[in-house]
Amino acid sequence: MTQDSASPSARRTELLEAAYRYVLDRGLTDLSLRPLAAAIGSSPRVLLFLFGSKDGLIRELLARARADELVLLDRLDGPVGLAAAAERLWAWAAAPEHRPLLRLWVEAYGRSLVEPDGPWAGFAKATVDDWLGVLAACDPGADPARRTLVLAVLRGAILDLLATGDTARTGSALRLHLDQLR
Repeated sequence: MTQDSASPSARRTELLEAAYRYVLDRGLTDLSLRPLAAAIGSSPRVLLFLFGSKDGLIRELLARARADELVLLDRLDGPVGLAAAAERLWAWAAAPEHRPLLRLWVEAYGRSLVEPDGPWAGFAKATVDDWLGVLAACDPGADPARRTLVLAVLRGAILDLLATGDTARTGSALRLHLDQLR
């Protein structure tokens, strides 16, 4: 028996938020219910009751991460142009406080490509669709290939930033690309 996710209890919401903070710090790759439960003041049994399975919990954590991502994307609504939208996305991504979410995004994105039937199913495609949708709203007349190029350059700059921590170099490279869009 599992908790109905359509009407989550306060305890379920509290544990999901605590688990989310935990995976932002540690990632999902080696997630084990026993250490997670101990760290967030619960038990594996309670987590299984509330989320149905470890996969169910992972799906909820990925949905929670996408919700944070969508909050950012919603701020970009309106026809500001591709270059301005990319600059705003980069400013958010380059902020050190967002690195844990970006690392989790990269992990989930990669896992969804190699484990398409697991709890990661569809995560990469959903985030691509989210970002392309926002870029389309920011520049409705832009060629879809240009939006895809902007997204690809942003994604590459984010990956490079996470690997090196070199905000100046990666930001300069992104701006060089965006100058070509203007």
